Amino acid sequence: FSSSFQSLFNLLEFRRLVLNFNAPANAQDLPRNQKEHRNLPFMRELRYLFALLVGSKRKYVDPSRAVEILKDAFKSNDSQQQDVSEFTHKLLDWLEDAFQIKAEEERDGEKPKNPMVELFYGRFLAVGVLEGKKFENTEMFGQYPLQVNGFKDLHECLEAAMIEGEIESLHSENSAKSGQEHWFTELPPVLTFELSRFEFNQALGRPEKIHNKLEFPPILYLDRYMHKNREITRIKRDEIKRLREYLTVLQQRLERYLSYGSGPKRFPLVDVLQYALEFASSKPVCTSPVDDLDASGPSGGAPPAPSAPSTIEQQGPSSSDVPSTSPVQRSVIHKPFTQSRIPPDLPMHPAPRHITEEELSVLEGCLHRWRTEVENDTRDLQESISRIHRTIELMYSDKTMIQVPYRLHAVLVHEGQANAGHYWAYIYDHHQNRWMKYNDISVTKSTWEELERDSFGGYRNASAYCLMYINDKEQYLMQEEFNKETGQMLVGMDTLPSDLRDYVKEDNKRFEKELEEWDAELAQKAQQEKLLSQIPRAPAPSPAPVQAGEPEYLEQPSRTDLSKHLKEDSVQAINKALAEQEDRGPEAIMDTVMLTPNMQGIIMAIGKARNVYDRCGPEAGFFKAIKLEYTRLLKLAQEDPPPECDYRLRHAIVYFIQNQAPKKIIERTLLEQFGDHNLSFDERCRNIMKVAQAKLEMIKPDEVNMEEYERWHQDYRNFRETTMFLMVGLEFFQKKSYMEALLYLIYAYQNNKELLSKGPYRGHDEELISHYRRECLLVSEKLNEHAAALFESGDDQEVNNGLIIMNELIVPCLPLLLVDEMEEKDIVAVEDMRNRWCSYLGQEMEPNLQEKLTDFLPKLLDCSTEIKGFNDPPKLPSFSTHELCERYARIMLSLSRTPADGR
Repeated sequence: FSSSFQSLFNLLEFRRLVLNFNAPANAQDLPRNQKEHRNLPFMRELRYLFALLVGSKRKYVDPSRAVEILKDAFKSNDSQQQDVSEFTHKLLDWLEDAFQIKAEEERDGEKPKNPMVELFYGRFLAVGVLEGKKFENTEMFGQYPLQVNGFKDLHECLEAAMIEGEIESLHSENSAKSGQEHWFTELPPVLTFELSRFEFNQALGRPEKIHNKLEFPPILYLDRYMHKNREITRIKRDEIKRLREYLTVLQQRLERYLSYGSGPKRFPLVDVLQYALEFASSKPVCTSPVDDLDASGPSGGAPPAPSAPSTIEQQGPSSSDVPSTSPVQRSVIHKPFTQSRIPPDLPMHPAPRHITEEELSVLEGCLHRWRTEVENDTRDLQESISRIHRTIELMYSDKTMIQVPYRLHAVLVHEGQANAGHYWAYIYDHHQNRWMKYNDISVTKSTWEELERDSFGGYRNASAYCLMYINDKEQYLMQEEFNKETGQMLVGMDTLPSDLRDYVKEDNKRFEKELEEWDAELAQKAQQEKLLSQIPRAPAPSPAPVQAGEPEYLEQPSRTDLSKHLKEDSVQAINKALAEQEDRGPEAIMDTVMLTPNMQGIIMAIGKARNVYDRCGPEAGFFKAIKLEYTRLLKLAQEDPPPECDYRLRHAIVYFIQNQAPKKIIERTLLEQFGDHNLSFDERCRNIMKVAQAKLEMIKPDEVNMEEYERWHQDYRNFRETTMFLMVGLEFFQKKSYMEALLYLIYAYQNNKELLSKGPYRGHDEELISHYRRECLLVSEKLNEHAAALFESGDDQEVNNGLIIMNELIVPCLPLLLVDEMEEKDIVAVEDMRNRWCSYLGQEMEPNLQEKLTDFLPKLLDCSTEIKGFNDPPKLPSFSTHELCERYARIMLSLSRTPADGR
């Protein structure tokens, strides 16, 4: 219902007809029959629904009342989904009947005109021969059915649908053959094609969906199918037939060039000639088997083997006739060769044995010439085949054949199997010139590329089921309304009749009241929580939140914080350590002091620059310290540490250097670190801090692009956040909390993929995250099996528990796994889960189970990648840089000690 009616609602002419539909004046005398009893209430609900779509303040509106009326029309089980063609066919019948009642009331002695018929129905002429007798029939059509199986695009489907039987018999006299052609005599403004993607499998005794790829264009020219163009179309069809026959001959000839030989293995002829040329040009490199034996035989005092015998010697007595009294011969020649003649010299690789220079010259010349001829013939054949393909493609592109353009307005997509699935629609916004995706309550911008992927077929189980084209020359179909007096375009509520305008206003008032009640309820809850929070309770340990202002990774601990870790003479102790052990890094010297890595490096740099500071003053000391710190960070950025020691987490500047950030960005970041006010715990640090702050103030606005600066720092924050998702996910994995781990790892994978799209050093190892994500999914498959088993039990409580597992744990994760089309293993695992649940559709079960299954399956089969199950990513605790590095190192080390299967 949703996908069909969104397509029709966005057809402005249809929208106007529905909104301005008025029940017959004698409606109080109705119902006179069952149709009127059903159709008029349906039109009333449809008007209300369209009016709400135009002017409601709600995010979505509920169509339940209209759907309930529709259900009566379908004889099958209420919980059974109807396919698009059946649904739309009955829908058009209802609309036609409803407007017919109105048309008959308003007619004034003339035949009533039904706007639904004029909008959606066309006519074609069937011309044919039946048992030798010609006939012509004019027929009306609404939705035009097309077979999909065996065709690659929409034109091939239409060609096949327009010709049945032996077409030659239609143009010849006294033929006993049967066949017919269809020619459109009148096309409807809105032309709908049903794509028959179901066929009945006789062997399995059930319908199956056809997943074949079928392409269709955004603009469809229908001139070739019009009755007025039948003569020129027949000429072009004959020409195409002749070209295709010739094309078949050329393709067969080309195949003989590309697949030469009479045996099971065939090769391109040009390669065969090249191999022959290489063989003819090879020089034999010979060796004797006796030489091989001698070379591999014992070396302890054995005399050298005799040279290979000549041809004459080989024709003499065999070595078995040689007297056995010769000790030399017995010790030299091995037994296998004493029982047969010694073979002639064998080449190391295939090569001609006897060929003269003159013969070789002639042969090489022939092979070179033949190879060139074959290459030219192959190229000519390929070019001829391409030209014929191009000629066929352009056969209907002349001006006379592009006069009837139809633009694609909507595509209804089905994802799933033959007996269940999920529907959504792609609808073209003719005023914004873009595609929109209508998927239940979600409406998002889309692209032709996304439409192709989901609609052409061959991609997972999603494919177009119904195509709606509109006449591109009939502007009224998509034309907005204008005020007759002012000439201004009518929008929103102004397009509604007065009764519907009042209806929508009342609904908006109810919605506003609902919002007020909701806000009041939230305020009451907040007040209750506030009162509860004032009750004294034992403090619970929690990580310290990150302070507002500078990013946590740039901030230094305050002097109050430092006092917890530093004694009064800490700086002096650091300076003493520097004097004694200049070669130790800041991480080693600061082992006993809890400082951020940035603070450690800056204190070290200032300590090393103390001599310059003492001799030349604070500014010289500042330049020396900042140079030392940059040199140290540059060295770290050039190292290749193990995964547990990722310097990017310790220092933002290492991340910037590795990813080639602009020099100005790095300089400003360093200045901000040296200018941090929390660095003022001794006089030298305070003075250098003041120099850094002065340098920061001197930077002109045009010297550093602050938007670019913020982008780089935002990328680094995203990197840290991705690290946290990865770390927490791996921690949950090790605790065997696989569903929690899956959620964190999915977000880690998505964020990491976005980072890596900007550069190879922007994120973490994609394969690592993908592997553990899949490990969690395998556990999800076990959960899927458990949930399926609970459903199969038939017990109400267990069935509900099984569906809770699916709805709350598994289904929300599926769109996240399907975002990445390249992860084929993830897609296969998801399809296996879906197939398990779809298998229940062919089984007998209680009505309540059938209803629950039908309600659940659309959620499972939805192949959109929009995340619906989670409003926000999982919350991350706040980590200091020290905590983050420590926990990350711990989890990476534990993984290296106990690798997961397959790593």
